[in-house]
Amino acid sequence: MTAPVLQVRGVNKRFGGLQALSEVGLRIEPGQIYGLIGPNGAGKTTFFNVITGMYTPDSGEFELQGRPYQPTAVHEVARAGIARTFQNIRLFAEMTALENVMVGRHVRTDSGVLGAIFKSRRFMAQERQMADHAQGLLDEVGLGAMTHHKARTLSYGDQRRLEIARALATEPVLLALDEPAAGMNPTEKMQLRELIDRIRRERCTVLLIEHDVKLVMGLCDRVTVLDYGKVICEGNPAEVQSNPQVIAAYLGTGASHV
Repeated sequence: MTAPVLQVRGVNKRFGGLQALSEVGLRIEPGQIYGLIGPNGAGKTTFFNVITGMYTPDSGEFELQGRPYQPTAVHEVARAGIARTFQNIRLFAEMTALENVMVGRHVRTDSGVLGAIFKSRRFMAQERQMADHAQGLLDEVGLGAMTHHKARTLSYGDQRRLEIARALATEPVLLALDEPAAGMNPTEKMQLRELIDRIRRERCTVLLIEHDVKLVMGLCDRVTVLDYGKVICEGNPAEVQSNPQVIAAYLGTGASHV
């Protein structure tokens, strides 16, 4: 029996007097696109940040491909096999698209600081390999023509794609996307949907936190819904959309539909 890509159980997180997460968990199977949604303030961003090492949980059990991992730092989680993007784009604005992706690739290199300083033969060979790999990823996400453009000159949608390419450079088993459709127009959202589906088919499993419920329901295989720091529903999109607790949670925030 194949182990889940990610298994999380019993996560609790408190900020001062606020219990942000209470016994939260999820199970993501290989090859899935898994959605994490909830009204504003539901705890989904906190849970996402715990999984990816931005926040340290008060308690909880974490397994990646059947092996325990501790989400204590972003770089350690990346080495374990989880790569993430951010709701607020965090690119190196003055670096080229190629250089941004190469930065992500460094987590999988081992030439060391001295090799970089003295430009050892091994370091130079790895740099060439990284550049080739980065170019391939840019081609894959539709930015092949933007290789030498500085990140700040790219359109908003292209910057989102560049972030995804940089995350893929770490060779993750799980790609965690934080609000990837935020600020996109309908055409960009359709292109994003196609890209995420292709990543799932050709590369790795995907965890998606997203406010665009229509996008989530049309793309994800399974969905977990949080409200007030607790799981109120988990299932396929049809089950989630018809769940009374989910409908009540979204209606309570003024949403017109789920």
